[in-house]
Amino acid sequence: MSAAGALTRAAIGAVDTTGQCNDILGLPEHLRDALWRVESANLSPQDSPGGLVVAGMGGSAIGGALALAALGDRASRPISITRDYALPVWTTPDTTVLCCSYSGDTEETLAAYEAAGALGARRIVCTTGGRLAHSARTDQVPVIPLPGGFEPRAAIGYALVVALEVAALAGCGERLHTEIDVAAAHAEQLVADWGPDSPEDSLAKSLARSLNGTTLQVAGAGLTAPIAYRWKTQVNENAKMPCFATDLPELDHNEIVGWEGARELGRFSAVFLDDRDLHPRVRRRIGLTRELIEEQAAFTARIESIGEGRVERLVSLVLLGDLMSLYLAVLAGRDPAQIDSLMRLKSALASQVD
Repeated sequence: MSAAGALTRAAIGAVDTTGQCNDILGLPEHLRDALWRVESANLSPQDSPGGLVVAGMGGSAIGGALALAALGDRASRPISITRDYALPVWTTPDTTVLCCSYSGDTEETLAAYEAAGALGARRIVCTTGGRLAHSARTDQVPVIPLPGGFEPRAAIGYALVVALEVAALAGCGERLHTEIDVAAAHAEQLVADWGPDSPEDSLAKSLARSLNGTTLQVAGAGLTAPIAYRWKTQVNENAKMPCFATDLPELDHNEIVGWEGARELGRFSAVFLDDRDLHPRVRRRIGLTRELIEEQAAFTARIESIGEGRVERLVSLVLLGDLMSLYLAVLAGRDPAQIDSLMRLKSALASQVD
């Protein structure tokens, strides 16, 4: 392998000027620290027959989606994620609304916070500060403080744990303290297996090289469906590449036909995220679908989660996707921290306030 293709710490550091790699590698500690931060917020349990709504955008919202997947059939009340200015129409005063914004200035989440207040729903805030923290403290709404200095998407461990803990406090699911601790310990081993000091043929590095120069479609189901979406957004933001997420079995009713013309349009790749608890027919579909599209794809892979408990397995695939997307950025020579188009959009919106 040429020096230019090596994914060493030196090669990563030359592109990753703000240390995004270290933030990804810190996931095990983030999971543990998040438990402490929720406990330190001294939140009181409050039964919420209306369920839980997690309001947020981007990296702040995905924690809620991952938490719902981690709970699976242990969720005892409705849990939904809103990525919008408004709350779901079914939200009632006996619903708990968790408003997550890493910066505290996400306009959609601020609007959802106000909507929850007008409705009389219980509100809990998760943020580093900004207008959201100021409003919450003025309104005497509990705040779970997040550590500063991250890109919002790098705080995924915090977003996941906070959503799980608030769900338990609202009576919407079991408390998963032990599973979170086990997942953190397991992630430490995976960091060694897949991180910058791992062999050049480690899974995360090999996957990035195989996907480099292709347009990726990530498919998930059940536990892995929100993880597929996380992979998509990480490739978008870190590597600055188009990437798409889809769900099984739905893709077998439409998208599979679209693959028939893929080779004529460019280099497309597909990764299927598998898990041992998926419906047996879905797992069969993964194998058949991969076989049917391979001729049109530049690369395909079937990646299975690793671990025992649901949280452990979920975290394994989140970490793999985060590292893979960072390695893709390095191979493309793109600083993973730069999000210029996103910042230009925010600036344009700020100058056109209604």
